[in-house]
Amino acid sequence: MAYEHLIVEHRGRTSWITLNRPDVLNALSMHTMGELRAVLTELRDRKDTRVIVFTGKGRAFCAGADMTGAPDPTAPPSDEPTFLTEANKMEEVLNTMPKPVIAALNGITCGGGLELAMMCDIIVAAETARIGDAHANFGMLPGGGATVRLPRLVGINHAKLLMFTGDLFLAPEMLKIGLVQRVFADDALETETQAIADKIAAKSPLGLAKMKRMIEGSFDMPTAQAIQAEKLNLIGHFNSYDAAEGGKAFAEKRKPEFRGY
Repeated sequence: MAYEHLIVEHRGRTSWITLNRPDVLNALSMHTMGELRAVLTELRDRKDTRVIVFTGKGRAFCAGADMTGAPDPTAPPSDEPTFLTEANKMEEVLNTMPKPVIAALNGITCGGGLELAMMCDIIVAAETARIGDAHANFGMLPGGGATVRLPRLVGINHAKLLMFTGDLFLAPEMLKIGLVQRVFADDALETETQAIADKIAAKSPLGLAKMKRMIEGSFDMPTAQAIQAEKLNLIGHFNSYDAAEGGKAFAEKRKPEFRGY
């Protein structure tokens, strides 16, 4: 399928989604959201895709929502789709994605772009990438989870600093507070991200999907209940092909060939 606002590439078991609106810093329009929902749905069901990577074209990862499409507050109520309804549809697919998703921040990342990155499982960045929230600069409120995810990732006070000032910070600063997990030289971002993706893609798709669900589900459980749920998941997992293959490969001193079931 051809996309207007995206470039989709399959590199081995990793699929790259590149936001391709460099003239507007890869801002997210309603059309972009629709395309993202479509491609994520496709990749969710594509057996050859085991890891998904987001990045941006040009000097930005994503500068957030396309403000040119902002609703007119004086307009009468309408049943027409809005940016938020399209965003919600996309987020529903991304937030329930069983496959690992990496955000590779190649440049400016703010507002909805930061929220998109935080929906991913791992965030890596180029050294010169500038990252922040920026909603406050436009008198806006987050709508893609920033007030929930950002404090959990960096702590309440760091989150308030980012959100209240609207400033953009360099990736190494964001590495120190835990928002970013790895920082690479600008010209090495793509190859280093691919190396991480390749390493993850070699693991059991079934195991990774279960692990991801268990980690995310544990936040809403008391500690003892979450640990008990972990043990129950492990008991069921023993009966899977991938668990047996992992054990056999270890005993035979070879690399496992996981199948995802």
